[in-house]
Amino acid sequence: MKRVLSLLLGVFTAMGGFMDIGDLVTDALVGARFGLGLAWVTVVAVIGIALYSEMAGRIAVVTGRTVFDLIRERTGARMGLSTVIASYLVNALALIAELCGVALAIELLADVHYLLWVPPVAFLAWLVVWRLPFAYMERLYGLLGLALFVFVAAVWWFGPDWGAMWHDATHPTVPQGEGHATYFFYALVLLGAQMNPYEVFFFASGAVEHRWRARNLLEVRVNAWLGYPVGGILAVGIQATAYLVLRPAGIQVEQLSQTVLPVLLAFGQVGFALAVLGIVASVFGATLETLLSSSYTVAHHFGWTWGKETQPARAARFHTLLLVTLLGATVVALTTVDPVTVTIYAVYLAVMVLPLTFLPILVVANDRRYLGERVNGRLSNALGTVYLVVVTVGAVAALPLLIATKAGA
Repeated sequence: MKRVLSLLLGVFTAMGGFMDIGDLVTDALVGARFGLGLAWVTVVAVIGIALYSEMAGRIAVVTGRTVFDLIRERTGARMGLSTVIASYLVNALALIAELCGVALAIELLADVHYLLWVPPVAFLAWLVVWRLPFAYMERLYGLLGLALFVFVAAVWWFGPDWGAMWHDATHPTVPQGEGHATYFFYALVLLGAQMNPYEVFFFASGAVEHRWRARNLLEVRVNAWLGYPVGGILAVGIQATAYLVLRPAGIQVEQLSQTVLPVLLAFGQVGFALAVLGIVASVFGATLETLLSSSYTVAHHFGWTWGKETQPARAARFHTLLLVTLLGATVVALTTVDPVTVTIYAVYLAVMVLPLTFLPILVVANDRRYLGERVNGRLSNALGTVYLVVVTVGAVAALPLLIATKAGA
């Protein structure tokens, strides 16, 4: 039972990684706009994020340390400073989007303007990080987030033409009225939403928080290769419901309420309640992940004492940065910035940071001084190199596509 419960780290990370506010909005948006023509991006993202999370988790359990801690030891603190700054800023921007996302989901139930919910959500996030044990945190939000399978159930309920759906997913084309630049812009948006760097930081740091060691390699691998596909299934389910309901009606997704509309039509208020429960749980989980990852990355780089369950007196800089980051994100969220716009930019900028995140992981995962016989095999290296090239090309193309499409307009 203990080993079964330990698998929830992967499910929780998948909930917060694949099913954060960025993915919820982006999946519905691309499903309504491009049908299943971008479902292939989710397949690519699942394999890539599972591959690099397994590497980072393996490094953590074998060495008891994280990738950026080891890179600092090898090259000095200055070498990776740009990566840390970029990762921190992307995490902080994502945190703003997640806080607004939880508040927007609560607004669907309470009919009170979402800005009034931002401070309570931020306070609850601080309270959970401060007081709730790591294991209970992942179990609670990981399990509640599974309510999002109501989207998958809705696909079956609509009774679609499965052959046509499979054809659309496996023969992607650019729809009439859409340009190739816009198509690839949203492919990068979806890739950034589903391969966000904070997922890797959180997964590896979570393995250390669990005090896993080399004997726990099986848990690391099963978590990575089981948890992320769960998130991928949910992502495709949301794309499919938007494809079946929103696209024929010509609805362009501009707010969270439109994401849950297909479930409401399928199952009424019960389905709506389950969808909102899953959204609140998964997006709040993402709030915790982005908040913790913001401090994890900085603490690892500078060699600070860190850890969610480490006493604040022993990890004062880590916990201070957590609080400052949360307060800053809350203040920005209350300035009435458009949550959907913040979300799109947060996941898009994540694409630019991916090469800086993946390269150190691939380097350390091949270093026998740290991993001994548990270095990457040929298949991991081959796939890892291919993905590093892919995300590098995406990072280089991101800015030109952003300008050419006017952010996907």
